[in-house]
Amino acid sequence: MSRGAKLFSVVVDVEQVRGWIDAASAVTVLTGAGISTDSGIPDFRGPQGVWTRNPAAEKASTLEHYLGDPEVRKQAWRNRLDSPAWRARPNAGHEALVRLDRRGKLHTLVTQNIDELHQQAGLDPGKVVEIHGTMRQVVCWSCGERAPMEVALERVRSGEDDPACRTCGGILKSATISFGQSLVPEDLDRAERAALGCDLLLAVGSSLSVYPAAALVPTAKRAGARVVIVNAEPTPFDGIADAVLNGSISEVLPAIIG
Repeated sequence: MSRGAKLFSVVVDVEQVRGWIDAASAVTVLTGAGISTDSGIPDFRGPQGVWTRNPAAEKASTLEHYLGDPEVRKQAWRNRLDSPAWRARPNAGHEALVRLDRRGKLHTLVTQNIDELHQQAGLDPGKVVEIHGTMRQVVCWSCGERAPMEVALERVRSGEDDPACRTCGGILKSATISFGQSLVPEDLDRAERAALGCDLLLAVGSSLSVYPAAALVPTAKRAGARVVIVNAEPTPFDGIADAVLNGSISEVLPAIIG
């Protein structure tokens, strides 16, 4: 195939997906770390991912290690201070999904991300399911009290290397779902209902290798929805998708959503 023919094929694919979105009445979106990489937040499992480059960093995201090892917690707090997420801003991909909502197309957005960039872009928080929680709050593992993450980070800056809950003395962790921690049943239920209730599922920037979020793709497909995957790398579900668009998410999403 000539170079020109290949480019033509890609253009047709994008236009076809745009037509599907225009015709859809209920689009459910699943987003993963890839949508935030153009905002300066590295993903976890990609070629330059946090855990790819430093497998030991995954320990801080494992509940058993975090709760059982003060040194892991201290390193986690140091990492939180320097997280690029605090400087990140929504990119064109996030903004395209806001336009999808304003067009009346968005059913629900289920995100594996913990950065809240969807809400910062202007997406209705009531339509967002943060299936892996949020990094912008802390929660006490003992009493369940929540507080803004910035309050805890200020304590770290002031010299506390492993700040404890001021109410009960319990361990504080980010309000995210760690490996070995159960997801919130209500969030799982909302996500499944969103997959069952859509006529098009758009999976964006997710490796689709982490369950139960990845299961939303075959769930929507079995329910009769079209499935479109937008990702920089291949995923395990490319074979069942109606369309797979590989490339920069901040360029592809505006092209298919408008």
